[in-house]
Amino acid sequence: MPKTQTTAAAPDEPKSTSPAVGRAVRILDLVARSARPLTSAELARDTGLPKSSLHGLCETLIQLRLLQRTGNGALAMGPHVMTWANAFLAHTNILQEFYVAWQESQLFTMETITLSVLDGRDVVYIACQNGTRPLDVTFRNGMRMPAPYTATGKAMLSTLPDHEVCTLLEAAPWPQPLTRRSVPSLDALLPELAQCRQHGYSIDDAQVRDGMHCFGAAVFDASSQQRAVAGLAVSFLEVDLVNPGKIAEVGRHIRALADQLSARLGAPVHPDRRTAG
Repeated sequence: MPKTQTTAAAPDEPKSTSPAVGRAVRILDLVARSARPLTSAELARDTGLPKSSLHGLCETLIQLRLLQRTGNGALAMGPHVMTWANAFLAHTNILQEFYVAWQESQLFTMETITLSVLDGRDVVYIACQNGTRPLDVTFRNGMRMPAPYTATGKAMLSTLPDHEVCTLLEAAPWPQPLTRRSVPSLDALLPELAQCRQHGYSIDDAQVRDGMHCFGAAVFDASSQQRAVAGLAVSFLEVDLVNPGKIAEVGRHIRALADQLSARLGAPVHPDRRTAG
């Protein structure tokens, strides 16, 4: 009796009790990630599926309008996916997802956590979970601060190309420093943004308040996978960071929490957003 040909799941393919569904999702993911329509031969190569199985799955997905054929026969995303995307976005609330992600992560249970959005050259705080550890500042919803000095501002600005950062911040005089350590100029800020891109998190080292350090990470959603839609930050007193490994640990954790929130908002987590360690 001939052996049945099996196809190993892709490393990032979740385990499923319905292999056909898992393979269909793999096909859709490959097409969605591609910058151009994919041919059947390319899908067969990338999925490792037998041509007969692949053909049957693709024809079903075409009938369901989840895939569509282009003029040369290649496969592109079909219009029905927009029904699901719009339904997901309509029921996604970033504030609600922020609190759920924070509670589920069990990270920073005693520290102050903030969520902010970029508004021009400022950040506006839209959610604040003030912790039990005392700080010399109380964050509140609606509070505005200059983006170049804050951890969330640096994190969000780091997702923009440098030329856009320059255009944005050169439109008006540099903001009044909040402390003696506030970054003094655009030329001094750009290396901080480069470091944030490298490590996946930003640091406000007493640039907003003396003795307070904040760590920030960019948050993404399904509609904006390269530019941040928000920023998360956690605040510590400088005296709590004397351990040399503490800074990297906090950076990894705030990046992990931002990744978790981004995933809840529909954004895939890209490896280059993760910390370098």
